[in-house]
Amino acid sequence: MAEDKPFIVRVAVLSPLRQLFDYLIPNNVIDEWPDFQPEVGCRVMVPFGRREVVGLIVEHANTSEWDLDKLKPVSRLLDSGPLLPTELLELFIWAANYYQHPIGDALFGMLPVLLRKGDPLPTVGTRYWQLTNKGKGLGSDSLKRAPSQKELIERLLIDDSLSDSTLSRDFSRAILSSLEDKQLIESFQKTGADISVANILKQDALALHESQRLALEKIDQHSFNCYLLDGVTGSGKTEIYLQAIEQTLRYDRQALVLIPEISLTPQTEKRFRDRFNVPIVTLHSGLTDKQRLTAWTSAKRGSAHIVLGTRSAVFTPLARPGLIIVDEEHDQSYKQQEGFRYSARDLAVSRASKEGVSVVLGSATPSIESLNNCASDRYKHLLLTDRAGSAKQPNWSLVDLKNEKSEAGIAMSTLAEIRQTVENGHQVLVFLNRRGFAPAIICHHCGWSAECHNCDSRLTVHRARNRLICHHCDYQQRVPHLCPVCQGQELIAVGEGTERSEEYLEACFPQTKVLRVDRDSTRKKGSMQEIFDIGSSGEPCILIGTQMLAKGHHFPNVTLVAVLDADSGLFSPDFRSHERLGQLLTQVAGRSGRGDTPGRVIIQTHQPQHPLLEILIGRGYSFFAQQIMDERRITQLPPFRHMALIRAESDRANEAETFLRTARSIAERINRPSPLMGYLGPLPAMLERRAGRYRFVLQIDAHKRSLLQMLLDALIVEINQHKDARRVRWSIDVDPQEM
Repeated sequence: MAEDKPFIVRVAVLSPLRQLFDYLIPNNVIDEWPDFQPEVGCRVMVPFGRREVVGLIVEHANTSEWDLDKLKPVSRLLDSGPLLPTELLELFIWAANYYQHPIGDALFGMLPVLLRKGDPLPTVGTRYWQLTNKGKGLGSDSLKRAPSQKELIERLLIDDSLSDSTLSRDFSRAILSSLEDKQLIESFQKTGADISVANILKQDALALHESQRLALEKIDQHSFNCYLLDGVTGSGKTEIYLQAIEQTLRYDRQALVLIPEISLTPQTEKRFRDRFNVPIVTLHSGLTDKQRLTAWTSAKRGSAHIVLGTRSAVFTPLARPGLIIVDEEHDQSYKQQEGFRYSARDLAVSRASKEGVSVVLGSATPSIESLNNCASDRYKHLLLTDRAGSAKQPNWSLVDLKNEKSEAGIAMSTLAEIRQTVENGHQVLVFLNRRGFAPAIICHHCGWSAECHNCDSRLTVHRARNRLICHHCDYQQRVPHLCPVCQGQELIAVGEGTERSEEYLEACFPQTKVLRVDRDSTRKKGSMQEIFDIGSSGEPCILIGTQMLAKGHHFPNVTLVAVLDADSGLFSPDFRSHERLGQLLTQVAGRSGRGDTPGRVIIQTHQPQHPLLEILIGRGYSFFAQQIMDERRITQLPPFRHMALIRAESDRANEAETFLRTARSIAERINRPSPLMGYLGPLPAMLERRAGRYRFVLQIDAHKRSLLQMLLDALIVEINQHKDARRVRWSIDVDPQEM
C-alpha cells in the first residue's frame, strides 16, 4: 500500500448516532502485516470520545469528508477475517436503513455479547467421550453395583468414542459425570462434522399423506423461493420441515429454523435431535453469554448443521446456507417491539433472497400480509387441508355467558363437559389469556381500586405471591388488608385470571392434576419441560393457561379445549385485533383432537351472534382471513398501504405531544398531505402513561413503500437537529404490529 494513499475504514460502533465513523489504518499496522487487508466485517478497537470501543468495519475508502489530520487511527485489529459473510452484513445494513435505526446499534445489538466486548471467537467442535487408560484396564468384575456405569464402559469398549448427544440419549448426565470423576472416561472435541450422507437420520421419516407429499415436492431448494405452508392445525407441517431439512443436509448445506417463543424450544429441539444424527445448536435468550457465543460460532463455521432459534437467530451467520424455515410465521413475537424494531419473518425472506436459498413460512393461521403476498404471486401458496393420520378437525360450539351461571370464569355447562372428558380418561385445555388471580381489587364499601402509581392501569392480584403487580411496568406491592381510603375490610378480587380458575378447578377435581401454564408458573428452569412431559404422557389432567399453551404444542390426548373469554379481541381499537383473535382462537382450538379421539372446542362469549365469530366457526380461518383482507383493502390499511409510527414519551405529557406536532409539521413541509401520503395525530398511545412516562404516537401512511422511506430519511435528519428531540425519548416503528 502506497503511503500517499491513506487507508481509511468506515466503522460502525455501538452508538445512537445514525452514521459511520472514519478511521485510519496506521502505517505500523501495515508494516507489521504487509499482506493484511482489513476486510469488511472485521472488528477493530477504535478511540471513540474518551474511551476505546469495539467497532466493525463496514466500508473501505481512500478519501474522507474530514481532514486527514483529524482522523484517528485504529488502535488494533481483533479479527483476521470477517465475522459476518458479505450477504449477511448487507442484510444488517439494509435492515438498519429500512427500519430507520442507527446502524451501529443494529449491528452490535445482534452480535453475541462477548463479541461486542472484544472477545475472540472460540474453538468449537462436537463433544465426544472415550475411555481413559484406567477405564480400558477395568476388570470384568468392576462396577457390579453400578450396572448403568458398567454398560456405558462396555459401549465405549466397542465403539472407541461416542458423541455426547449419542450417550446422553441412553445415560444420564450424572452417570457421565460420575465416570469422569473416577477418571474412567474423558471428553474431547472433534472440530469436523464427520457425518456421512448415509448417516444423517437417527429415525426414519414418517409416511406423508397426499397433500403433504405434493407440498414437499414443490419446495425447490436450488434457488430463492418463498413458500407459505398454509396447513390446518395438526396437518403435519413439522414433518414437511423435517423432510425438507433432510434434503438440505444431503446437499451438505445448513438449515436455519425460527420459532416464535423460547417455551417451544425444548420440544422442538427434542424432535429435531430425535430425527437427525447431525450437530444441532439452539439460540435464544435463555442461554448464557458463553453458550450463545459457542452456538453462534458453530453455525458460522459450519460445524452446526441445523440452527434453531427465536427472533434474533435470523442474523446468525451460516457457512453453507441452504434453507430457512419460519414456523408460526403469523406470530407477533417475530416483531421486535423495543430498540431495533425489525421483523424477523420479513428479514428471513430478505436474507433468503440475498443468499439464493428457499424460505418456508409455516402457519395454520397465516398473517394477512403473507396471504396478500400469495395473492400477488410474490409467495407460492402450499395448502394442507387435512390433519395427518386419523385425526379429524374438532367440533366448535358457543356458550352464551349471558344465559349461564359461571364461577371463576367457567360456565356450569363448560364445567360439566370438563368433568365428562376427565372421567373418559382424556385431557382438557382451558384457555384464559389473563395471568394472575384477578385483574383488579376493589373496596366493596367505597369503590376504591388499586391502581399502578406509574401507569394508567389497575394492579393485578397475584394471590400465590400475595402481591399486586402491574403487568406493564412490574410495579409491585403487598395485597392490603384494609382499604387505604375508607379503612374498610371487605376488599374484593374482581374478574378472573389463570390463578383463580386454577384454584377453582383444583377444588372441583381434587383427584386430577391441574397444571397452570403462564409466565408466572414457568419461571423456574425446566418447569415448562415438566408440564410438557406430563401433557405428552397422556394421563388425564387439566391444562390451564395463557397463549403460551396455544403455540405449537402437541398433546395427543387433549380432546376438549375451553376458551373462557373470547370477547376481549372483538372491541379493541387496534385494526389488527380481529385478525389476532381469529388466529388465537384457531390456534388454541387446534390443540384439541390431535390423536385418535375427535376433539371439541367450547367458546365462552357474551357475543354469540357476533358476525366474526359466526364466520370463524362456520366457515373456518381461510374464509375469515379473506373477509378481513377485503375490509383492509376497502379501508386502505396494511398491507394495502404502508405505515410507520413515530413514538415519543416524556415524564411531561406536553413535551411528547409538542415534539410530535413539530415532527408532523416538518413532515408535511417535506411531503404535504395527499391521497399518496397521510398523517394522523399526535394521539395518546393506547396506554397513555407507562412506567411514569406519557406516550404519544404520530401515524404516517403512504401509498408506496419507497415514498414512505424517502420521507422518513429526510424527516429524521431534520428532527435530529431540533431542540425538542433532546427533551423526549423518540423512536420510529416501520410496519408496526402494535398501535
